[in-house]
Amino acid sequence: MAFAVTSSSSKAISGSGFAFSSSSSESKVSQIGSFRLLERPQVASTIVSKRRISVKPVNAEQKRNDSVVPLAATIVAPEVEERAEVEDFEQLAKELEHASPLEIMDKALETFGNDIAIAFSGAEDVALIEYAHLTGRPFRVFSLDTGRLNPETYQLFDKVEKHYGIHIEYMFPDAVEVQALVRSKGLFSFYEDGHQECCRVRKVRPLRRALKGLRAWITGQRKDQSPGTRSEIPVVQVDPVFEGLDGGAGSLVKWNPVANVQGSDIWNFLRAMNVPVNTLHSQGYISIGCEPCTRPVLPGQHEREGRWWWEDAKAKECGLHKGNIKQEDGAQLNGNGAAPAAADIFNSQNSVTLSRPGIENLARLDNRQEPWLVVLYAPWCQFCQAMEGSYVELADKLAGSGVKVGKFRADGDEKEYAKRELQLESFPTILFFPKHSSKAIKYPTEKRDVDSLMAFVNALR
Repeated sequence: MAFAVTSSSSKAISGSGFAFSSSSSESKVSQIGSFRLLERPQVASTIVSKRRISVKPVNAEQKRNDSVVPLAATIVAPEVEERAEVEDFEQLAKELEHASPLEIMDKALETFGNDIAIAFSGAEDVALIEYAHLTGRPFRVFSLDTGRLNPETYQLFDKVEKHYGIHIEYMFPDAVEVQALVRSKGLFSFYEDGHQECCRVRKVRPLRRALKGLRAWITGQRKDQSPGTRSEIPVVQVDPVFEGLDGGAGSLVKWNPVANVQGSDIWNFLRAMNVPVNTLHSQGYISIGCEPCTRPVLPGQHEREGRWWWEDAKAKECGLHKGNIKQEDGAQLNGNGAAPAAADIFNSQNSVTLSRPGIENLARLDNRQEPWLVVLYAPWCQFCQAMEGSYVELADKLAGSGVKVGKFRADGDEKEYAKRELQLESFPTILFFPKHSSKAIKYPTEKRDVDSLMAFVNALR
Protein backbone atom coordinates (compact mmCIF):
# COMPACT_ATOMS: atom_id res chain seq x y z
CA MET A 1 0.00 0.00 0.00
CA ALA A 2 1.40 3.40 -0.99
CA PHE A 3 1.79 6.04 1.67
CA ALA A 4 3.67 9.21 2.43
CA VAL A 5 5.82 9.96 5.46
CA THR A 6 7.23 13.33 6.42
CA SER A 7 10.82 13.13 7.51
CA SER A 8 13.04 15.71 9.16
CA SER A 9 14.42 16.71 5.78
CA SER A 10 12.53 18.66 3.14
CA LYS A 11 12.01 15.59 1.01
CA ALA A 12 9.12 13.17 1.45
CA ILE A 13 8.02 9.90 0.03
CA SER A 14 4.66 10.58 -1.60
CA GLY A 15 1.76 8.33 -2.41
CA SER A 16 -1.98 8.48 -3.04
CA GLY A 17 -3.87 10.73 -0.71
CA PHE A 18 -6.18 13.71 -0.81
CA ALA A 19 -5.53 16.48 -3.30
CA PHE A 20 -2.65 18.65 -2.08
CA SER A 21 -1.94 22.21 -3.08
CA SER A 22 0.51 24.82 -1.87
CA SER A 23 0.85 28.31 -3.18
CA SER A 24 3.68 29.18 -0.80
CA SER A 25 7.06 27.53 -0.50
CA GLU A 26 7.43 29.19 2.90
CA SER A 27 4.66 27.07 4.43
CA LYS A 28 5.73 25.05 7.43
CA VAL A 29 2.83 22.61 7.22
CA SER A 30 4.09 19.06 6.74
CA GLN A 31 3.49 17.11 3.51
CA ILE A 32 0.68 14.64 2.89
CA GLY A 33 1.09 11.41 4.71
CA SER A 34 2.52 12.69 7.98
CA PHE A 35 0.69 11.08 10.84
CA ARG A 36 -0.30 12.78 14.07
CA LEU A 37 -2.37 11.18 16.79
CA LEU A 38 -4.58 12.88 19.29
CA GLU A 39 -5.95 11.77 22.62
CA ARG A 40 -9.70 11.31 22.89
CA PRO A 41 -11.35 14.33 24.46
CA GLN A 42 -12.91 14.31 27.87
CA VAL A 43 -15.77 16.58 26.74
CA ALA A 44 -17.49 17.03 23.40
CA SER A 45 -16.18 20.55 22.78
CA THR A 46 -12.47 19.78 23.14
CA ILE A 47 -10.02 17.90 21.02
CA VAL A 48 -6.26 17.63 20.70
CA SER A 49 -5.15 19.94 17.94
CA LYS A 50 -1.46 20.72 18.37
CA ARG A 51 1.11 17.97 18.66
CA ARG A 52 4.74 17.02 18.20
CA ILE A 53 5.15 13.38 17.32
CA SER A 54 7.29 10.78 15.69
CA VAL A 55 5.28 8.04 14.04
CA LYS A 56 5.91 4.54 12.89
CA PRO A 57 2.88 3.54 10.77
CA VAL A 58 1.43 0.08 11.09
CA ASN A 59 -0.75 -1.38 8.33
CA ALA A 60 -3.39 -3.23 10.28
CA GLU A 61 -6.20 -3.49 7.77
CA GLN A 62 -6.29 -5.71 4.70
CA LYS A 63 -6.33 -3.99 1.35
CA ARG A 64 -9.73 -4.03 -0.36
CA ASN A 65 -10.15 -4.38 -4.08
CA ASP A 66 -13.70 -3.00 -4.31
CA SER A 67 -13.27 0.46 -2.85
CA VAL A 68 -10.94 3.42 -2.72
CA VAL A 69 -9.87 4.34 0.78
CA PRO A 70 -7.63 7.24 1.81
CA LEU A 71 -4.29 6.07 3.11
CA ALA A 72 -4.86 7.27 6.64
CA ALA A 73 -7.99 5.13 6.90
CA THR A 74 -5.77 2.03 6.80
CA ILE A 75 -3.33 3.20 9.45
CA VAL A 76 -4.11 2.32 13.04
CA ALA A 77 -2.29 1.94 16.33
CA PRO A 78 1.01 3.66 15.41
CA GLU A 79 3.77 3.92 17.93
CA VAL A 80 3.69 7.52 19.10
CA GLU A 81 5.73 9.81 21.26
CA GLU A 82 3.48 12.81 21.76
CA ARG A 83 2.95 16.01 23.63
CA ALA A 84 -0.43 17.59 23.05
CA GLU A 85 -2.49 20.61 23.90
CA VAL A 86 -6.26 20.49 24.18
CA GLU A 87 -8.30 23.15 22.39
CA ASP A 88 -11.84 24.18 23.29
CA PHE A 89 -13.72 24.46 20.01
CA GLU A 90 -16.89 25.85 21.57
CA GLN A 91 -14.85 28.81 22.77
CA LEU A 92 -13.08 29.06 19.44
CA ALA A 93 -16.44 29.11 17.64
CA LYS A 94 -17.48 32.09 19.77
CA GLU A 95 -14.21 33.88 19.02
CA LEU A 96 -14.61 33.31 15.27
CA GLU A 97 -18.35 33.97 15.09
CA HIS A 98 -17.85 37.30 13.35
CA ALA A 99 -14.64 36.40 11.52
CA SER A 100 -14.45 36.38 7.73
CA PRO A 101 -14.50 33.07 5.83
CA LEU A 102 -10.89 33.69 4.83
CA GLU A 103 -9.84 34.11 8.47
CA ILE A 104 -11.74 30.98 9.52
CA MET A 105 -10.23 28.98 6.65
CA ASP A 106 -6.75 30.16 7.55
CA LYS A 107 -7.25 29.14 11.18
CA ALA A 108 -8.52 25.70 10.14
CA LEU A 109 -5.57 25.01 7.84
CA GLU A 110 -3.08 26.38 10.35
CA THR A 111 -4.49 24.23 13.15
CA PHE A 112 -4.71 20.91 11.32
CA GLY A 113 -2.30 21.09 8.40
CA ASN A 114 -2.35 17.78 6.52
CA ASP A 115 -5.00 16.31 8.77
CA ILE A 116 -7.84 18.41 7.30
CA ALA A 117 -9.51 18.39 3.87
CA ILE A 118 -12.20 20.34 2.04
CA ALA A 119 -15.36 18.45 1.08
CA PHE A 120 -16.24 19.65 -2.44
CA SER A 121 -19.62 18.81 -4.00
CA GLY A 122 -19.23 20.53 -7.35
CA ALA A 123 -21.59 23.42 -6.57
CA GLU A 124 -21.00 26.92 -5.17
CA ASP A 125 -18.83 25.40 -2.45
CA VAL A 126 -15.98 25.92 -4.92
CA ALA A 127 -15.69 29.12 -2.87
CA LEU A 128 -14.06 27.02 -0.14
CA ILE A 129 -11.25 26.05 -2.49
CA GLU A 130 -10.74 29.69 -3.48
CA TYR A 131 -10.54 30.75 0.17
CA ALA A 132 -8.05 27.98 0.89
CA HIS A 133 -5.99 29.04 -2.11
CA LEU A 134 -5.97 32.65 -0.92
CA THR A 135 -4.53 31.68 2.48
CA GLY A 136 -1.33 30.58 0.77
CA ARG A 137 -1.32 27.39 2.84
CA PRO A 138 -1.29 23.81 1.55
CA PHE A 139 -4.74 22.26 1.35
CA ARG A 140 -6.43 19.05 0.31
CA VAL A 141 -9.77 18.44 -1.40
CA PHE A 142 -11.98 15.37 -1.63
CA SER A 143 -15.31 14.73 -3.32
CA LEU A 144 -17.95 12.01 -3.23
CA ASP A 145 -18.56 10.56 -6.70
CA THR A 146 -21.92 8.85 -6.33
CA GLY A 147 -21.98 7.62 -9.92
CA ARG A 148 -25.15 9.64 -10.52
CA LEU A 149 -23.77 13.18 -10.92
CA ASN A 150 -24.56 15.49 -13.84
CA PRO A 151 -21.99 15.66 -16.68
CA GLU A 152 -21.60 19.36 -15.89
CA THR A 153 -20.46 18.50 -12.37
CA TYR A 154 -17.74 16.17 -13.65
CA GLN A 155 -16.64 18.90 -16.06
CA LEU A 156 -16.37 21.35 -13.16
CA PHE A 157 -14.18 18.90 -11.22
CA ASP A 158 -11.76 18.87 -14.16
CA LYS A 159 -11.76 22.66 -14.47
CA VAL A 160 -11.13 23.13 -10.75
CA GLU A 161 -8.21 20.72 -10.76
CA LYS A 162 -6.58 22.56 -13.66
CA HIS A 163 -7.39 26.03 -12.31
CA TYR A 164 -5.78 25.39 -8.91
CA GLY A 165 -3.20 22.79 -9.93
CA ILE A 166 -4.60 20.17 -7.55
CA HIS A 167 -5.81 16.59 -7.71
CA ILE A 168 -9.16 15.98 -6.07
CA GLU A 169 -9.40 12.69 -4.20
CA TYR A 170 -12.63 11.01 -5.28
CA MET A 171 -14.46 8.68 -2.91
CA PHE A 172 -16.71 6.07 -4.50
CA PRO A 173 -19.54 3.98 -3.07
CA ASP A 174 -18.97 0.31 -2.39
CA ALA A 175 -19.69 -1.49 -5.66
CA VAL A 176 -21.20 -4.50 -3.90
CA GLU A 177 -23.63 -2.33 -1.92
CA VAL A 178 -24.69 -0.35 -4.99
CA GLN A 179 -25.18 -3.56 -6.95
CA ALA A 180 -27.34 -5.08 -4.22
CA LEU A 181 -29.48 -1.92 -3.96
CA VAL A 182 -30.04 -1.61 -7.72
CA ARG A 183 -30.70 -5.32 -8.24
CA SER A 184 -33.23 -5.48 -5.43
CA LYS A 185 -35.01 -2.14 -5.91
CA GLY A 186 -34.07 -0.79 -9.32
CA LEU A 187 -32.34 2.42 -10.37
CA PHE A 188 -35.01 4.83 -9.15
CA SER A 189 -36.44 3.29 -5.98
CA PHE A 190 -35.89 6.57 -4.10
CA TYR A 191 -38.85 8.11 -5.91
CA GLU A 192 -41.09 5.57 -4.16
CA ASP A 193 -39.59 4.95 -0.74
CA GLY A 194 -37.46 8.02 -0.04
CA HIS A 195 -33.89 9.01 -0.83
CA GLN A 196 -32.29 8.08 2.50
CA GLU A 197 -31.27 4.52 1.58
CA CYS A 198 -29.67 5.50 -1.71
CA CYS A 199 -27.86 8.45 -0.09
CA ARG A 200 -26.64 6.19 2.69
CA VAL A 201 -25.03 3.80 0.18
CA ARG A 202 -23.74 6.34 -2.32
CA LYS A 203 -22.81 9.26 -0.05
CA VAL A 204 -22.84 8.71 3.70
CA ARG A 205 -20.78 5.53 3.85
CA PRO A 206 -18.10 6.78 1.40
CA LEU A 207 -17.92 9.99 3.43
CA ARG A 208 -17.49 7.96 6.61
CA ARG A 209 -14.52 6.16 5.05
CA ALA A 210 -12.96 9.43 3.93
CA LEU A 211 -13.31 11.06 7.33
CA LYS A 212 -11.70 8.09 9.06
CA GLY A 213 -8.46 9.29 7.44
CA LEU A 214 -8.73 12.84 8.83
CA ARG A 215 -8.85 14.78 12.05
CA ALA A 216 -10.91 17.64 10.62
CA TRP A 217 -12.93 18.53 7.53
CA ILE A 218 -14.23 21.71 5.92
CA THR A 219 -17.78 22.01 4.58
CA GLY A 220 -19.81 24.60 2.67
CA GLN A 221 -22.82 24.54 4.99
CA ARG A 222 -24.60 27.88 5.38
CA LYS A 223 -27.37 28.87 7.76
CA ASP A 224 -29.46 30.34 4.94
CA GLN A 225 -29.43 27.09 2.92
CA SER A 226 -32.25 25.77 5.09
CA PRO A 227 -33.29 28.21 7.83
CA GLY A 228 -35.54 25.61 9.42
CA THR A 229 -32.87 22.96 9.86
CA ARG A 230 -29.43 24.60 9.55
CA SER A 231 -29.99 27.83 11.45
CA GLU A 232 -27.64 26.97 14.31
CA ILE A 233 -24.53 25.87 12.42
CA PRO A 234 -21.36 27.05 14.23
CA VAL A 235 -18.24 28.03 12.29
CA VAL A 236 -16.30 25.26 14.03
CA GLN A 237 -17.39 22.32 16.16
CA VAL A 238 -16.43 18.86 17.30
CA ASP A 239 -18.30 16.72 14.78
CA PRO A 240 -21.36 15.22 16.52
CA VAL A 241 -21.84 12.35 14.07
CA PHE A 242 -18.71 11.17 12.27
CA GLU A 243 -15.43 9.80 13.60
CA GLY A 244 -11.91 10.82 12.68
CA LEU A 245 -8.62 8.98 12.46
CA ASP A 246 -8.48 7.89 16.09
CA GLY A 247 -12.11 6.79 16.26
CA GLY A 248 -14.69 7.44 18.90
CA ALA A 249 -16.69 10.51 19.91
CA GLY A 250 -14.76 13.75 19.67
CA SER A 251 -12.14 12.47 17.23
CA LEU A 252 -13.15 14.77 14.35
CA VAL A 253 -13.52 18.54 14.04
CA LYS A 254 -15.88 20.13 11.52
CA TRP A 255 -15.25 23.61 10.10
CA ASN A 256 -17.99 25.63 8.38
CA PRO A 257 -16.23 28.83 7.21
CA VAL A 258 -19.22 30.21 5.28
CA ALA A 259 -21.88 29.35 7.88
CA ASN A 260 -22.77 33.01 8.39
CA VAL A 261 -22.50 34.06 4.73
CA GLN A 262 -25.53 34.71 2.54
CA GLY A 263 -25.79 32.83 -0.74
CA SER A 264 -25.80 36.09 -2.70
CA ASP A 265 -22.51 37.09 -1.07
CA ILE A 266 -20.96 33.76 -2.04
CA TRP A 267 -21.86 34.45 -5.63
CA ASN A 268 -20.51 38.00 -5.49
CA PHE A 269 -17.24 36.55 -4.26
CA LEU A 270 -17.10 33.89 -7.00
CA ARG A 271 -17.72 36.48 -9.70
CA ALA A 272 -15.18 38.91 -8.28
CA MET A 273 -12.49 36.24 -8.14
CA ASN A 274 -13.39 34.77 -11.57
CA VAL A 275 -13.69 31.28 -10.12
CA PRO A 276 -14.83 28.40 -12.37
CA VAL A 277 -18.42 27.40 -11.54
CA ASN A 278 -20.83 24.64 -12.49
CA THR A 279 -22.63 25.56 -15.73
CA LEU A 280 -25.84 24.11 -14.26
CA HIS A 281 -26.12 27.28 -12.18
CA SER A 282 -26.90 29.27 -15.34
CA GLN A 283 -29.75 26.84 -16.08
CA GLY A 284 -31.62 27.53 -12.82
CA TYR A 285 -29.89 24.99 -10.60
CA ILE A 286 -28.79 26.38 -7.24
CA SER A 287 -28.33 23.45 -4.87
CA ILE A 288 -26.74 20.66 -6.93
CA GLY A 289 -26.61 16.98 -6.03
CA CYS A 290 -27.18 13.79 -8.02
CA GLU A 291 -28.84 14.15 -11.43
CA PRO A 292 -32.05 12.18 -10.67
CA CYS A 293 -32.59 14.10 -7.43
CA THR A 294 -31.83 17.67 -8.53
CA ARG A 295 -33.77 20.07 -10.69
CA PRO A 296 -33.87 23.81 -11.37
CA VAL A 297 -35.90 26.11 -9.16
CA LEU A 298 -38.14 28.95 -10.22
CA PRO A 299 -37.39 32.59 -9.38
CA GLY A 300 -38.28 33.18 -5.77
CA GLN A 301 -38.14 29.53 -4.77
CA HIS A 302 -35.71 28.47 -2.05
CA GLU A 303 -32.63 26.63 -3.29
CA ARG A 304 -33.45 23.44 -1.37
CA GLU A 305 -36.75 23.11 -3.25
CA GLY A 306 -34.73 21.75 -6.15
CA ARG A 307 -33.54 18.77 -4.10
CA TRP A 308 -35.69 15.65 -3.54
CA TRP A 309 -38.71 17.71 -4.61
CA TRP A 310 -41.09 14.72 -4.40
CA GLU A 311 -40.63 14.44 -0.62
CA ASP A 312 -41.73 16.46 2.39
CA ALA A 313 -39.96 19.73 3.01
CA LYS A 314 -38.55 18.27 6.24
CA ALA A 315 -36.82 15.42 4.37
CA LYS A 316 -34.47 17.51 2.25
CA GLU A 317 -31.23 16.31 3.84
CA CYS A 318 -29.04 13.44 2.66
CA GLY A 319 -27.40 12.57 5.98
CA LEU A 320 -23.96 14.14 5.45
CA HIS A 321 -24.71 16.87 8.00
CA LYS A 322 -27.10 15.04 10.29
CA GLY A 323 -25.57 16.54 13.40
CA ASN A 324 -26.35 20.08 12.25
CA ILE A 325 -30.02 19.44 11.40
CA LYS A 326 -32.30 21.22 13.80
CA GLN A 327 -35.48 19.32 14.63
CA GLU A 328 -38.44 21.62 14.98
CA ASP A 329 -41.72 21.03 16.77
CA GLY A 330 -40.90 17.35 17.30
CA ALA A 331 -41.02 16.62 13.57
CA GLN A 332 -39.03 13.64 12.36
CA LEU A 333 -36.76 14.89 9.64
CA ASN A 334 -37.25 11.89 7.40
CA GLY A 335 -40.87 12.92 7.00
CA ASN A 336 -42.13 9.48 7.88
CA GLY A 337 -42.94 9.77 11.57
CA ALA A 338 -45.66 11.12 13.76
CA ALA A 339 -46.92 14.58 13.02
CA PRO A 340 -45.55 17.41 15.14
CA ALA A 341 -47.76 19.71 17.09
CA ALA A 342 -48.80 22.55 14.80
CA ALA A 343 -51.83 24.76 14.33
CA ASP A 344 -54.14 23.46 11.64
CA ILE A 345 -54.36 25.29 8.31
CA PHE A 346 -56.74 25.65 5.34
CA ASN A 347 -59.52 26.64 7.72
CA SER A 348 -62.49 27.98 5.79
CA GLN A 349 -66.27 27.73 6.04
CA ASN A 350 -66.19 26.71 2.39
CA SER A 351 -63.74 23.86 2.91
CA VAL A 352 -64.70 20.44 4.30
CA THR A 353 -62.36 18.62 6.68
CA LEU A 354 -62.26 14.97 5.63
CA SER A 355 -61.58 12.13 8.07
CA ARG A 356 -59.95 8.87 7.02
CA PRO A 357 -63.36 7.17 6.46
CA GLY A 358 -64.51 10.27 4.59
CA ILE A 359 -61.62 10.27 2.12
CA GLU A 360 -61.91 6.50 1.71
CA ASN A 361 -65.59 6.78 0.80
CA LEU A 362 -64.91 9.64 -1.59
CA ALA A 363 -62.10 7.72 -3.29
CA ARG A 364 -64.17 4.58 -3.88
CA LEU A 365 -67.28 6.28 -5.32
CA ASP A 366 -67.81 5.66 -9.02
CA ASN A 367 -70.74 8.04 -9.38
CA ARG A 368 -70.29 11.19 -7.31
CA GLN A 369 -73.06 13.76 -7.16
CA GLU A 370 -70.49 16.57 -7.26
CA PRO A 371 -66.78 16.80 -8.16
CA TRP A 372 -64.32 17.38 -5.32
CA LEU A 373 -61.02 19.21 -4.99
CA VAL A 374 -58.99 17.93 -2.03
CA VAL A 375 -55.60 18.95 -0.68
CA LEU A 376 -53.44 16.36 1.13
CA TYR A 377 -51.40 18.34 3.63
CA ALA A 378 -49.38 18.54 6.82
CA PRO A 379 -49.91 21.70 8.90
CA TRP A 380 -46.17 21.98 9.73
CA CYS A 381 -45.13 21.86 6.06
CA GLN A 382 -43.83 25.26 4.93
CA PHE A 383 -45.06 24.67 1.37
CA CYS A 384 -48.56 23.92 2.61
CA GLN A 385 -48.45 27.04 4.75
CA ALA A 386 -47.29 29.08 1.74
CA MET A 387 -50.32 28.07 -0.36
CA GLU A 388 -52.90 28.39 2.41
CA GLY A 389 -54.11 31.80 1.28
CA SER A 390 -54.54 30.68 -2.33
CA TYR A 391 -56.42 27.52 -1.40
CA VAL A 392 -58.78 29.29 0.99
CA GLU A 393 -59.48 31.97 -1.62
CA LEU A 394 -60.14 29.24 -4.20
CA ALA A 395 -62.58 27.53 -1.81
CA ASP A 396 -64.45 30.81 -1.42
CA LYS A 397 -64.57 31.30 -5.19
CA LEU A 398 -65.89 27.80 -5.77
CA ALA A 399 -68.62 28.11 -3.14
CA GLY A 400 -71.94 27.42 -4.85
CA SER A 401 -70.26 26.40 -8.12
CA GLY A 402 -71.00 22.71 -7.75
CA VAL A 403 -67.41 21.84 -6.87
CA LYS A 404 -66.78 20.75 -3.28
CA VAL A 405 -63.48 21.73 -1.69
CA GLY A 406 -61.92 19.60 1.02
CA LYS A 407 -58.74 18.94 2.94
CA PHE A 408 -57.24 15.75 4.37
CA ARG A 409 -54.38 15.76 6.84
CA ALA A 410 -52.10 13.06 5.45
CA ASP A 411 -49.07 13.10 7.73
CA GLY A 412 -48.33 10.88 10.71
CA ASP A 413 -50.34 7.65 10.81
CA GLU A 414 -52.21 8.56 7.61
CA LYS A 415 -49.13 9.00 5.47
CA GLU A 416 -48.66 5.39 4.37
CA TYR A 417 -52.32 5.18 3.34
CA ALA A 418 -52.07 8.46 1.42
CA LYS A 419 -48.93 7.31 -0.38
CA ARG A 420 -50.48 3.95 -1.24
CA GLU A 421 -53.98 5.04 -2.22
CA LEU A 422 -53.94 8.78 -2.89
CA GLN A 423 -50.81 9.37 -4.97
CA LEU A 424 -49.08 11.29 -2.19
CA GLU A 425 -45.41 11.95 -2.90
CA SER A 426 -44.87 15.28 -1.19
CA PHE A 427 -46.85 17.89 0.69
CA PRO A 428 -49.04 19.49 -0.49
CA THR A 429 -50.66 17.13 -3.01
CA ILE A 430 -53.87 18.36 -4.68
CA LEU A 431 -56.39 15.90 -6.13
CA PHE A 432 -59.48 16.44 -8.26
CA PHE A 433 -62.21 13.77 -7.97
CA PRO A 434 -64.38 14.04 -11.13
CA LYS A 435 -68.13 13.62 -10.98
CA HIS A 436 -68.35 10.39 -12.97
CA SER A 437 -65.03 8.69 -12.38
CA SER A 438 -63.46 6.75 -9.53
CA LYS A 439 -59.95 7.83 -10.45
CA ALA A 440 -58.59 10.96 -8.82
CA ILE A 441 -56.58 13.34 -11.00
CA LYS A 442 -53.45 14.78 -9.43
CA TYR A 443 -52.60 18.46 -9.86
CA PRO A 444 -49.35 18.23 -11.85
CA THR A 445 -47.53 21.49 -11.12
CA GLU A 446 -46.08 23.43 -8.21
CA LYS A 447 -47.77 26.67 -9.33
CA ARG A 448 -50.20 27.12 -6.46
CA ASP A 449 -51.63 30.56 -7.11
CA VAL A 450 -55.39 30.98 -7.36
CA ASP A 451 -55.47 31.40 -11.14
CA SER A 452 -53.46 28.23 -11.79
CA LEU A 453 -55.58 26.19 -9.41
CA MET A 454 -58.78 27.57 -10.91
CA ALA A 455 -57.56 26.73 -14.44
CA PHE A 456 -56.98 23.14 -13.30
CA VAL A 457 -60.48 22.87 -11.86
CA ASN A 458 -62.16 24.48 -14.87
CA ALA A 459 -60.38 22.11 -17.25
CA LEU A 460 -61.80 19.08 -15.49
CA ARG A 461 -65.26 19.94 -14.18
